[in-house]
Order: sequence, then C-alpha cells, then structure tokens
Amino acid sequence: MTRHIRHAAAFCALLLVALVVNAARVQIVQAPEYDDNPANRRPDIARYQQPRGDILVGGERVTGSRDTGEHLRFERTYADGPLYAPITGFASQAYGTTLLEHTEDGLLSGADPMLAPLPLWNDVTGAHNPGGDVVTTIHEAAQRAAYEGLGGRKGAVAAVEPSTGRVLALVSTPSYDPQLLSGNSAEATRTWARLNGDPDKPMLNRAVRRTYPPGSTFKVVTAAAALDAGVVRDLDAPTRSPDPYTLPGTRTRLTNEADGCRNASLREAFERSCNTVFAKLGVDVGVRDMAATAEAFGFNDDTLRIPFSVSRSTFDASVDRAQLGLSSIGQYNTRATPLQMATVAAAVAGGGQVRPPYLVERTQRAGGSLVATAGSRPSREAMRPSTAARLKELMRGVVENGTGANAAIPGAVVGGKTGTAQHGVGNSGTPYAWFVSWAQGERDLEPKVAVAVVVEGSAADRDDISGGGLAAPIARGVMEAVLGE
Repeated sequence: MTRHIRHAAAFCALLLVALVVNAARVQIVQAPEYDDNPANRRPDIARYQQPRGDILVGGERVTGSRDTGEHLRFERTYADGPLYAPITGFASQAYGTTLLEHTEDGLLSGADPMLAPLPLWNDVTGAHNPGGDVVTTIHEAAQRAAYEGLGGRKGAVAAVEPSTGRVLALVSTPSYDPQLLSGNSAEATRTWARLNGDPDKPMLNRAVRRTYPPGSTFKVVTAAAALDAGVVRDLDAPTRSPDPYTLPGTRTRLTNEADGCRNASLREAFERSCNTVFAKLGVDVGVRDMAATAEAFGFNDDTLRIPFSVSRSTFDASVDRAQLGLSSIGQYNTRATPLQMATVAAAVAGGGQVRPPYLVERTQRAGGSLVATAGSRPSREAMRPSTAARLKELMRGVVENGTGANAAIPGAVVGGKTGTAQHGVGNSGTPYAWFVSWAQGERDLEPKVAVAVVVEGSAADRDDISGGGLAAPIARGVMEAVLGE
C-alpha cells in the first residue's frame, strides 16, 4: 500500500513539474507570440486604460482624452485639430500614430521607463505611469496667422527662430481633424477611407513631407555660393550676363520675366529675379562648389528629425553645365521642403550659421517635473558671416525696392525673396508661388523669425500666381505675429 502511495505522490509531483514547466514555456518562450497575436486584446485594453499625456502649444493643451466607458476606455481628443494636425499627427485606436503622437508615443502613453519613480519600479510593482506631456516650440499666434493666411488654398508654411532653430509655425493645407480618427467606430473607418481617397491629400504634411521646386527662392543659395567662391565680389558690378542666356552645350535660350537683366549687377538681378544672371553664376561657380554650398544649407540630408522625419531636399551633384544652370535657379532636379527653405532664410538672418530646426522644447511628467529638454544644438556654417551680411542687404532690397513689397512691415526690418516655380513637361504644371523671408523688430538686436511659404496654384488662377502676390502677404502675417508678442 505504501508503495502505491509513493508512486501516486511521485506521479503528482511529476504533473506539478510539468505544469510549472508549461506555464514557464507559455509565459516566457511563447509570450512574444501571444503578445503579437491579433486576437489578443489585452495590450490594447491596457494601453487605453488611462488618459494619454498631452501636447502643449504656448502653455495650452491642444490634445486631451475622453472616457468612453468601453474596453478601449480613453480616446484621444484634439482642440483646433486641423490647425495643429501637421504637428500632433493623430493617435488612433484603429490606425496607430503619426508625427509627434508617434515619435513621443512612449512618453505620452506612459510606457517610457524615464517616467518611473525608480529604476525597474514598474517591473516589480506592475504599476503603470501616467502619460507625460510634450511642450512644443510652436508660437500660437504665428501658427494661426499661417493657417488663416493660406485659407482654402493648397500650400504650406514653416517658420523658425534663426538664433536657435526653434520651429515657430508648421502649417499644411488642406488639413483634417485628427479626432475623427481617434476611435475604432464605423465613422472612423469611413473618415479614414475618405481622407485617403481625397485627391488633395489632406493628411500629407506639405511643410515637411513634400518637396517642391523652390524656383527663384533658391537664388539665395546661388548668391551665397557665388559670393563665397569669389565669382562675385561687388554687389553693384555688372555680371557680364547676356539676355537671353544660352545654356552651355545646348541651343536652349533662357529668358527673364523682368526687363533690365542684361549685364545686371547681383543687386539688380536679385531684386528683379533675373534667371539669366543666376543660371550663369551657377555655371561659373561650378557643380562642386554649388553642391557644397547647398549641402551646407541642409540639402541632400536624409537624417533630419524634428523629432519626426523630414523629407530630403535635393540638389543634384551629377549634372552637366546646362542642367547646373537650371538647378541654380531652383529648377531641374532641385527640390526643397518649406522647412528647408525657412532654414535657408534663417541662415542668412543668423549670420551664416544653420541651426538644426526642432519642435519639442521639453518633455515632462504628468505632475510637471522635467524629463528632458531640447538643450543646445551644434550649428554649422552655411556661408561666411560677410556673405550673410551682404545677402541680408540683398534680401532687404527685394522687400524695399523689388518684388517682395507685400512683405514690408512698418517699423521692422524685413528681407525676402520671391519665387514662382515652374514644373512639369515643358513647364505645363501649375506653378508654385514661393516666398522666403526674415524679420527683425525695431527694438530687437537680431532677426526673430524666418519664414517660408509655398502656395500651390490652380489652373483657374495660373496667370495670377506669383510669390510676391500670393505668398508674401502670408509670410508678413506670420512675421507680424512673432514680432508683435
């Protein structure tokens, strides 16, 4: 009898060991498989069991959370959703996250280990941290001025602070309301399908994720290259430029919209936006120095994050001399995001230094204690300080005497450059109206804001598209908002 009891006990012990081994196998070895199984809703339920942290603009929360009382309990809400969508992106229970909601998801959701009171505290206790907050660099009045200035037109605005690289405005239109995507209802599904099927692409962030031919605004870069290389030494000396200009090695004759470009000085050519002068200057500088200057401004850089990624602005370094002439006036393969062109204007305003743009000022815990700050960022030299000073003079001339008069602000020093970019086969595409600028208030020691505006025209208003007419007034409104604080 005793022997049978011992056998039964051994068998029970064996079953217990098998149970423990199987539990360990399920919880350790197979845990990732179960976690990734679409049928497992526990991670989603845990993720939405508490309110998400918020994104702040000017000290005010532009996001929130709504208690739905359902399994996925808290749903994201947005204040002025279309205004801030190019910054916040969306946080959707069905479609994931984008932009700041994505890059700062760990902090906002509370999953970031930096939010724990002590190292490994949550692993031991099983506690969940409240979501932290993201404080942005956005200037509320400038953001609103850019959005209202664009109105119902397709386009984008980027504004930065030249001395720091802080992004003050980031607008893309047409926009959308990210709150309509927050839940997992049939309405969210219909909204997703509608937005993705819209030919105007309202979810495309044109300020950082679309590149355009920059047209004559790129002449700022070409002028910097010509001055740094010593191709031009005197702003008022004739440039020996013909009108029309035959592109090297071709029979293609480049012309100008303005009169008086033959042998115009750099100052006159900049104010009148003479294509012939700047195409010839680019050819005279050469592809190596033109590409080096463009890259110093930030072109051909595919690593820029603000913290979400920014599309690569391009200057083609594998071109012949004719293609180089076109590239030097912002055509051919030259492409730029509005944020890149705002950085170009900021480099001029900032004495030739490029400060990498950034959007997050600091992150903090729910109680307000600091998690991380942007800190100081290294700058790089895009051009000599003396070249930047001369370009500031040229850009002031565009506003005071040239095509950028619509950007003038009483009592402030404003510099700018207009551009109307052609594109498509035989320039058949609807042109883009550009304006890049910077502004300094009468009591300021240095420029406070640099702006880039691009407006996509339509076939109906093709003949009325111009950087000075469409884009400059929008830039003026953004600059006034920053200077008026």
